[in-house]
Amino acid sequence: MELTHLIDAANESVNLHAATYTAASDAIWDHPEVNFHEDFSAGAILAILRENGFAITEKLGGLPNAFRAEYGSGSPVIAYLGEYDALSAMSQKAGCAVREAITTGAPGHGCGHNLLGVGALAAAVAVKEMIDKGLVSGTVVYFGCPAEETGSAKAFLARDGFFKGIDAFMTWHPWDYNGIWPRGSLANVKMIFRFKGQSAHAAGNPHLGRSALDALELMNMGVQFLREHVPEDTRIHYAITDAGGASPNVVQSRAEAVYLVRSQRLEDLDGIKQRVIDCARGAAIMTGTQVEVEFVKGCSNMLTNEVMEGTLVNSMELIGAPTYTDEEIALAKQLHDSLESPENSLGKIARLYTGETRDEILSHRGEPLYTFIAPYTPVDITAISVSSDVGDASWCAPTSQLLAAAWAADTPAHSWQAVSIGRTSVAHKAMLFAGKSLALCGARLMADPELLAAAKKEYDARIAATPYICPIPEGVQPRY
Repeated sequence: MELTHLIDAANESVNLHAATYTAASDAIWDHPEVNFHEDFSAGAILAILRENGFAITEKLGGLPNAFRAEYGSGSPVIAYLGEYDALSAMSQKAGCAVREAITTGAPGHGCGHNLLGVGALAAAVAVKEMIDKGLVSGTVVYFGCPAEETGSAKAFLARDGFFKGIDAFMTWHPWDYNGIWPRGSLANVKMIFRFKGQSAHAAGNPHLGRSALDALELMNMGVQFLREHVPEDTRIHYAITDAGGASPNVVQSRAEAVYLVRSQRLEDLDGIKQRVIDCARGAAIMTGTQVEVEFVKGCSNMLTNEVMEGTLVNSMELIGAPTYTDEEIALAKQLHDSLESPENSLGKIARLYTGETRDEILSHRGEPLYTFIAPYTPVDITAISVSSDVGDASWCAPTSQLLAAAWAADTPAHSWQAVSIGRTSVAHKAMLFAGKSLALCGARLMADPELLAAAKKEYDARIAATPYICPIPEGVQPRY
């Protein structure tokens, strides 16, 4: 199959349905939902998949708003991962360069998943139409994946075998530049520690009390010392969610904290997790209290795949990055200027390159929108210090993820600026560009068995020494 035919087909499909995709993305932005409660958002995407003849399996793995949609038959099986959950307390007016919530305390799409889910949908529909035209053959799958932010639905699906039989996964993420997700990510686990003690009058009968708050504080102190004795890429975060009450003259009989433990290597994570648990148990022994540990969720680090990544960036280059109007650039500048803690995106990108390529990237400093496509270069450096349950898909089949410039330059994820721009034409253009690029890459994998075989060979080599063990233990069910 001529590559030009696949490029034309990807462009034609996404352009034909662009108004539908834009409307769906905006509707999801208008109805932000979190952590397995994405009823409207999943429904909006399912409606388009049904209209296009996809066979649907809902409540995949028993998870609310998780589903599998497929079209075609036989091999290869190319899958797109869609997300559509929002973030709590991120409500923000669209296209507004000042912090102004629509509803104070309400959720908002601070990570752009309204765009992510629909962009991946656009790719799946485009590949479906290429199958109908006889340009490629095989099966295209769209996985609806809820609760990426707090529930790690993909990890539950991977643990329970729902990603078996997939030949390659692809997805994308809104970001502030165009390129590939060039590094891995951090595996993580989330746990709740509940201490139970004995209340007593803090002055009259302190010897009768057993302070749960003392235990929690001792645990936290133990973890502070632990930080010196874990790999340097480890991240350990916590939040005290119950300090046991507001009365200092009563010994606190309860206390609770949530811990999130991250590590670059999945095989290191279990040992670090156990040491944190040991800090809690030791604190309970010291204070004469009891501790209950609830495992909430976990996700794996992402395995890179150079064959997939190189093909995906080349597909982006063949499609071509969007262009922007003066009004769109002006909005991006206003949002950029509003950033209190901007990312140093160009610096982070540039360190992956040398020579003229590095100089070319740095030449974009000061631009309010990064419209260039960062060239692909295989890298072997410390993983990016965030986590995503896309990592669990990458342990099940070759996986790659592109980034598209949906945000103003240097915009951090989980910011109100990301919410604001997510319902504007700037973000729409990035979403459609991502959909076209993902569609082209998927079609190329279908049309070129040698390309897909090379991606699988690389994947097999990466997991040969360390087979996948899901960080979520058997029997643990998601919280929603």
